[in-house]
Amino acid sequence: MELKEYFESAKGVGILATADSKGHVDAAVYSRPHFMEDGTLAFIMRDRLTHHNIQSNPHATFMFIENGVGYNGKRLFMTKVREEQNRELIEKIKRRKYTDDGEEPRFLVYFKLDKDLPLIGGGQS
Repeated sequence: MELKEYFESAKGVGILATADSKGHVDAAVYSRPHFMEDGTLAFIMRDRLTHHNIQSNPHATFMFIENGVGYNGKRLFMTKVREEQNRELIEKIKRRKYTDDGEEPRFLVYFKLDKDLPLIGGGQS
């Protein structure tokens, strides 16, 4: 199963981990990645700590833990390639509607996938 298909069907919790240029680490709950036509993965970010970190250190890890029994899921190792503030595209691809979707800036941040691993173990998936 391809990653896009996996994330379209899997239910669970995602955590995006970043660090700034000095190595100060942050981890935040994030939705599943959006798989773009050009092969990149994208996340919608507000202008908070995760977005701040990715400005000075392009590397990030996304850990996805599937709902259910056991420890199933994925770890994605990624590098930022670009970002944009395309409100129309963000509205089109977002999966959830929030009551606080006001004027706070949102960014669509694109990553190339460097490596994907299962949640547990070191083998290639």
